Amino acid sequence: MHGFDFKEIQEKISESFRPWQRSFQFWVRATNIYTGYKVFQLRVSLVKDAKKQEEMWERQHEQAADKIYFMCSDLGGFFLKIAQLLAKPDMAPAAWVKKLVTLCDQAPATPFDAIQLVLEKELGKSIGEIFETFDEKPLGSASIAQVHRARVKGNKMNVVVKVQHPGIERLMMTDIRNLQLFALYMQRTDIKFDLHSITKEMEKQIGYEFDFKREANAMERIRCFLYENNKKSPVLVPRVLPDMVTKRVLVMEYINGIPILSIGDEMAKRGINPHGKIAEAAKHNILNSLSRAYGQMILKSGFFHADPHPGNILICKGQEVALLDYGQVKELPDKLRLGYANLVIAMADDNASRASQSFWEMGLHTVAKCENEQQELLRLAQTLFDTKMPAGQTVLQPFSDDSSIKKIAVETFPEELFSVLRTVVLLRGLSVGMGVNYSCAQQWRSMAEEALLASGRVTRDGKGRSRRRGSLRRLRAGS
Repeated sequence: MHGFDFKEIQEKISESFRPWQRSFQFWVRATNIYTGYKVFQLRVSLVKDAKKQEEMWERQHEQAADKIYFMCSDLGGFFLKIAQLLAKPDMAPAAWVKKLVTLCDQAPATPFDAIQLVLEKELGKSIGEIFETFDEKPLGSASIAQVHRARVKGNKMNVVVKVQHPGIERLMMTDIRNLQLFALYMQRTDIKFDLHSITKEMEKQIGYEFDFKREANAMERIRCFLYENNKKSPVLVPRVLPDMVTKRVLVMEYINGIPILSIGDEMAKRGINPHGKIAEAAKHNILNSLSRAYGQMILKSGFFHADPHPGNILICKGQEVALLDYGQVKELPDKLRLGYANLVIAMADDNASRASQSFWEMGLHTVAKCENEQQELLRLAQTLFDTKMPAGQTVLQPFSDDSSIKKIAVETFPEELFSVLRTVVLLRGLSVGMGVNYSCAQQWRSMAEEALLASGRVTRDGKGRSRRRGSLRRLRAGS
């Protein structure tokens, strides 16, 4: 008995030390990466040759990429989420993307006996009582949970069982707090962008991801919305088994498909030229389906799947797209949803005055450090909220000297908008990765107009509404 107590005390001590240990590792590594860039900026400023400067930057990015990669893979947890955000061809230097993209959607698997304990405790029965077959080797393991394939007893349905890693919640919250402090420091010294709001929104969103009951409800709600609003839903959404859902376990139907990033290899296997006309048409169809689903979710319902990273998208038979993992969903208040609809129209029409009015309406406050403020604001809007890449560019450098973020300081960035920004960034990353340059603003324009019409903001009836219509008319006249 005493031996058991001692072991338990030992485990508790090690549990409470783990967050401190992680914090120490994070700060040592983050400081090293940051000071590396600061020292490099001084060195590079002494070099006059532009070509040599470029080569130096490339080497610096490669060195930093290695450090970021090892930090994210060693610490795991929340840092895998950060890697997902940074590993986008349009968001970070190419060297970072090349290195970090391999971290997406992989995390060390928890041993099966620990998973079995969670599963049986949560469902109140042994695995053998519920499942006819259960694959001990997971299909995949991500930062919060891992998934196993199984077959349910009785109806013989093939399912995916999602089980949370034990003890992960406390560790991730420690990671987020550390990142918030780092973001606050960066915001005060180097970057005039509301990074702190973004990390606060991450904290809220990831906190939700630990409740699988919430995820199951979100999945059903989005499934119903997409299936009811279309003759054929643009994406497949898995069905939940409602009597097999708890806070830490979620059982849903198995959908057979290939990961979106493997599509080129799959085409090559079938003898299709990945750069030929058939492949191009297939890629356009896939992106079109995905983008249409997102336009409808964000603009029509305001309740949307906020995590379209490649690991969550499968391509099924007949180019059907399946959208998985509803841990990160977001509900936009009507004011923000309609403000964003207004911005979509402004971006699609290149209407600078309408864009600046939309920013104000959404509570996105900016301070300009340049003369042609409205034009730069439109450029900033398109950088943050449209998938189209500027002509001849495959990478958006948010911190280069001529970027809009440097010319216009974003002082307040509503937390809820971060999920829209992240979704657009991920969609843009997918389109760049597939070699398709398209504008979601153009594609969503008619949906945005419908949303404004349905809300009554562009009708004549009612005092407040008619005045609103007048202001929109004036904006159009000014474009």
